[in-house]
This record gives sequence, structure tokens and C-alpha cells, in this order.
Amino acid sequence: MKIGKNAFCVARVPRYNRKGTVRFLLCCVTFFACTCLLACADSIGDGENAANYTPRTAGGSPTFDAPRAFAYLEKQCQFGPRPPGTAAHRKTQAYLFAELQKYADTVVLQPHEFKTDTATLHLNNILAEFGKVGSETLLLAAHWDTRPMADRDAAPENRNKPILGANDGASGVAVLLEIARILKAYPPPRRIIIVLFDGEDYGRTTDNMFIGSRFFANALTTRIYQRWKPDYGILLDMVGDKDLQLPIERFSWNANREFAEALWHRARELGLGVFQHRIGPAIMDDHVPLIQAGIPMVNVIDFTYPYWHTLEDTVDKCSPKSLEIVGTLVLSVIYQGL
Repeated sequence: MKIGKNAFCVARVPRYNRKGTVRFLLCCVTFFACTCLLACADSIGDGENAANYTPRTAGGSPTFDAPRAFAYLEKQCQFGPRPPGTAAHRKTQAYLFAELQKYADTVVLQPHEFKTDTATLHLNNILAEFGKVGSETLLLAAHWDTRPMADRDAAPENRNKPILGANDGASGVAVLLEIARILKAYPPPRRIIIVLFDGEDYGRTTDNMFIGSRFFANALTTRIYQRWKPDYGILLDMVGDKDLQLPIERFSWNANREFAEALWHRARELGLGVFQHRIGPAIMDDHVPLIQAGIPMVNVIDFTYPYWHTLEDTVDKCSPKSLEIVGTLVLSVIYQGL
């Protein structure tokens, strides 16, 4: 995931280097309008964080099992760093595929190759389907690979080492695995597709990133993958931080304002105050290729995580409560709609 420079044009998203946070040079009138529309309606107060915040579960939605979800996070991390081309990557793929097979109506691998200057990557998106084909289809997505270099680590000697990716990788997948288990026990009223993207975090620039989501978006025009095309979707990325803060991601807002507003309004109804009713930065991530393909997408992401792309992105920085907060919102959307 990456901060984008163009805050108001998703259709022409440029490519960026991933170093640093880009300041948005917005005109005063536009900024005033956006911030007034989203004036901090229900943020967590000073001193509160995800570790001591209790959400209200909406009637009609199953309960999200936070300890079970956190166990999924820990299990992924037990394989170690999971960049493409490693034994840990292959073992994690087998584990995720087997877990989804327990719960989904259909699970398939979506293989693809990607050539870099130094290697040919053999990647696999993992696609799982729940519910009746032909009904309204909601896509739930996360990336399952981890970054092969800790390029933002404070210690220069660590910057070519792979990260564990407890939050940046494992957290979104953990939420979706727990949701998959729930979908098996409580069949959804709409069709759900879960896609775990590969190759999201591989390269040093965006030329070699978001590989799986780009492939998935392009493949939706082909006969074999047309059936996987969703009506709309939610991307989960970096949602396990103990100090969870979730403003509306700016590309999501620009492209799908009504959808983003509805999602954050539902979070407010559920008492999920970490969903802050304000516009955050524009972040290049797996949702952008899908937006460009015409699929309404909203990215749920906490980009204030201080351990991003460092060796400190470890299990102890994450919280079961954070996974529960995000999972509670997604389950409400699944079973009650927006």
C-alpha cells in the first residue's frame, strides 16, 4: 500500500515511489467542503484504543470470534516472512487454500506469472465463493503475501530483510478466514466472494506491486473468470494494529463516496468509534486496480501504523479486538446490507 499524490482522480492514478508520506496540496474550498461533510462524528476519545473498546453487535449478524481470528493471524506468522518464491510462501498458500476449502462452496487458485528484472514470480490469488450464484455479489479481499524487504526499518542493516507482516498481510486475511467460517455456519443472504491477493507487497516501486489485484481485475473480462466479477467490494489491509484508527481512505471516497459514507455510517451505528468520520490519505493499494476496472471498492486500512515495512511488524503489535471491530462491521454488511 502506498500514499498517492493525486487525491481527486482515481481514473488517472500515477505511479509512485513508496518512500515517505505525500502531503496533499488541496485547494481550500475543496478541503473545507470535505472536512465539513465528514466532521468528526464519532471518533474514539483521548486515551481509548482498540484494546479497550467494545463494539455493539447489530441484531441479525453472527458474532465475530476475536480469539479464533487472532489464532489465524498467529498461524500465518508461524510460517515466517511470506514473500513470493519462498518455502514459507508455498506453505502459507497450502494452508490458506485448505482452510477455505473447509468453509466455501468453491475454492480455486488463480495462477499467474510476473517477470521482474531479476526473477519470474509464480503467484496465486486464492478465490473462494459462498452463497447463491446470480444474486448480489460482495467481494471481500486482502493480500496474503508479505514484503521481501524491510525498507523502512530504522536500522540500515535490516532493510533488505523480509518482514513478518503480522499486520501488513496477516491481519486482513485473519478477519476473512473467520468470516469464511461464519459463512459456512450461517449461509449469507447474498453471494460472497473472498479473494486473497498475491504479490501486493513485492517491489520497491508500484511497477512491481499490486500484481495479484491487477491480474484479477484484468481477468474479469475473460470467459473463465467472468463469474467472479462482484457488484462491489471491501478491501481489508493493516487492520490488526492495537491502536486502530480508520478514517475514510481518499481514493475510496473519491470513487465511491456514497458507498464509503454508508459503510462508515454503519460503523457509527454499531458503536465502532475507530472508524473515524473524516477523510484520510489516498493510499495506493489493491482496491485501485478494481476501481479502475469499474468495480466500486472501499479500502479499510490504518496507515498510521508505525511498524509498517519494518522488522517490528510482529504479532505483539496486533490485537484481537481490532480484528473483532473490523469483522463486526463486515458481518453487518454481509447479513444486513447497507
